[in-house]
Amino acid sequence: MILPTKLDILNIGNPLFKDDLEAQGAKVTHLDWKPAAGGNREFIPYLESLENDPKIKQANKLAVEKLLSSQAFLTDMMLAGEAIPDFNKNTILHAGPPISWGKMSGPLRAAILGAIVFEGLANNLNEAEQKVTDHEFIFDSCHNHNTVGPMAGVTSYSMPVFIVENKTHNNKAFCNVNEGLGKVLRYGANSKEVITKLQWIKNTLYPILKKAIRQGPPINLNTLISQSLHMGDECHNRNKAATSLFTRIIVPSLLEVETDNKKIKEVIDFLNSNDHFFLNLSMATAKACLDAAHNIPYSTLVTTMSRNGTEFGIKVSGLKDQWFTGPANYVKGLLFSGYTDDDCNPDIGDSAITETFGVGGFAMAAAPAIVQFVGGSVKDALNYSNSMYDITLTENIAFSIPNLNFRGTPTGIDLKKVIELDRLPVINTGIAHKHPGIGMIGAGVVYPPKVCFEKAFKAFVKMQ
Repeated sequence: MILPTKLDILNIGNPLFKDDLEAQGAKVTHLDWKPAAGGNREFIPYLESLENDPKIKQANKLAVEKLLSSQAFLTDMMLAGEAIPDFNKNTILHAGPPISWGKMSGPLRAAILGAIVFEGLANNLNEAEQKVTDHEFIFDSCHNHNTVGPMAGVTSYSMPVFIVENKTHNNKAFCNVNEGLGKVLRYGANSKEVITKLQWIKNTLYPILKKAIRQGPPINLNTLISQSLHMGDECHNRNKAATSLFTRIIVPSLLEVETDNKKIKEVIDFLNSNDHFFLNLSMATAKACLDAAHNIPYSTLVTTMSRNGTEFGIKVSGLKDQWFTGPANYVKGLLFSGYTDDDCNPDIGDSAITETFGVGGFAMAAAPAIVQFVGGSVKDALNYSNSMYDITLTENIAFSIPNLNFRGTPTGIDLKKVIELDRLPVINTGIAHKHPGIGMIGAGVVYPPKVCFEKAFKAFVKMQ
């Protein structure tokens, strides 16, 4: 199209028209618009009827108040079987919604088999698999037990877990210990070296760290997250600052409770070399705070986003403990040398609880260096955070982002807004190899399957 004169043009919808017009010297204002619910005629009438429903507004107000008022403290460590309610020696917890053995992905199966060997319930991986096929074990979602675990998320009876207490609302959450990067159980590696590290965590790290945590006052994890956002973390895939802050707090107590210098050095070296150590504490913080805002009738607050490597699942505050699931998507990002997209397993892990809480991918603007790990540009990191304000209920001023003029992180995913704007929450995460025993092969960005939110919205409408 050739324009005879200079025009001021409003372009609505497709940005390609804007680019073409600007190339010809036109002044163009672009309106990023699309029809409600992506044009889904089934949902549009319900969105209109729910728009000003006072029950929903009041419920969401209460849910937001509970979420923002929550303060999570690290108070203790115990073995999982001692700490987590309704957990026995033949139960193994995993990330994501519940799933049967036959539908599990390669890395999740491998992590479970490794955990069985770690527990001494089988002498080797083959024997462990035989016992699984003989139905000697029960598998359940971590989230069904107030627990979260990164990637495969496998938590077995004698693994140490952090105990995080929401002091405001008197509830607890649990998470296992981060093993570091590379060949680790949570990515589906289960070789002898992986089991040996798990044994070291249980036999050396855990007793000392437990005593150190009990020695000092409870550690306010919300405060550590707030500080680390100002130091370049987003508390999902970048935890360098938060891990450093935690180490500064815990080392003096370590020196007070342990006299074996060799063990002290091992523990400090482990903390110092594992930039992802705080991830598990960040996840437990998010879980403890979001659980306080769960099960509020008529609330559209999303309180869980989680994946098991096969399915992605969400929970919504006003829909009790129902899971709404869909096929897990593939993560797009940076792969380690030698790997291709064909090697990747679909999205896996409970760590999307951080995004559900308003950090992680929602706070990428605070951590522009994260793009060196997950791919993209600094501009992308800013855009990811900015795009999430439209689908959330509030901003958490306690978690402010310097690069956005200290604006609070977008917090409280609103099921109704996700449907209305046809915009999905962004998640940054690691990538596991699809075959058992290999482990981590990269990191990137992923979105949930839309069907999870559509199923939840239909259930919510039916409940009205």
